[in-house]
Amino acid sequence: MKGLKAKNSLVGLLFVSPWIIGFLIFTAFPLLYSLFLSFQKVKITTSGIQTEFIKFENFQYAFVVDAIFTERLTKYLEEMIISVPIIIVFSLIIALLLNQKVKFRGMFRTIFFLPVIIASGPVMKELIDQGITTIPTIEKYAIYQALIDSPDGFFNGILLYLIKNLIMILWFSGVQILIFLAALQKMDKQIYEAAKIDGASNWESFWKVTLPSIFPMIIVNTIYTIVMYSIFSLNPIIEHIQTNMFKVDTGFGYASALSWIYFLIIALALVISVGAMTLKGKKNYN
Repeated sequence: MKGLKAKNSLVGLLFVSPWIIGFLIFTAFPLLYSLFLSFQKVKITTSGIQTEFIKFENFQYAFVVDAIFTERLTKYLEEMIISVPIIIVFSLIIALLLNQKVKFRGMFRTIFFLPVIIASGPVMKELIDQGITTIPTIEKYAIYQALIDSPDGFFNGILLYLIKNLIMILWFSGVQILIFLAALQKMDKQIYEAAKIDGASNWESFWKVTLPSIFPMIIVNTIYTIVMYSIFSLNPIIEHIQTNMFKVDTGFGYASALSWIYFLIIALALVISVGAMTLKGKKNYN
């Protein structure tokens, strides 16, 4: 019995060994090397890469001197706080609608998932330049002009951001819709029948049956949305990191430090959001 178990373990290890080797070579080593470079002043010369240990100067420079990075980082956090809930709520609403028995349901699923396939960086940049990602003819309305005239207020800034980017935000919802739809289709219909027998309305069934059942998928979609939003190729922070990578006065060392700062902020955002949602879910559904 022990010999068979050891053999099965060896076979399983052989199957995953290509992934393990690829991860160690192409992911783990570059990741650790970038951490090493973040504490160095890097110079690329004809004789090779020269490094000089400068402790935490790159990290200090990012927050004390580099005003562009701190400005873009603050803007990124504000936009993420606004965009992620909108994407989750929109995805859930569309998934609930597509879960109903309607004609051409497969076609509608394809339409909502299509932007995930075509919305690459160059395509999105071209659409943004053409103004397609904003609400059509919104400039004609008085509320838009009022927001343009006074964009400094907190709520004014949020509304202005939503108006300018609403369609692009909703285009990020394809994968989340499919995840919610899969969770909804796995639910037992007898639960809803029992709830109706007990006198529950559709609204009560949603809050007391549907939402608790798909709550784990809400957490999954939140994680996916934060990561997807953070690594999008048109993200200004990523563009700033790439720009500093090839500057003479900053270089690879400073770009590595910026990357690790950005990574830690994303990880912190994930921990806070998932932790808060988990605690909320335990409080409400247990």
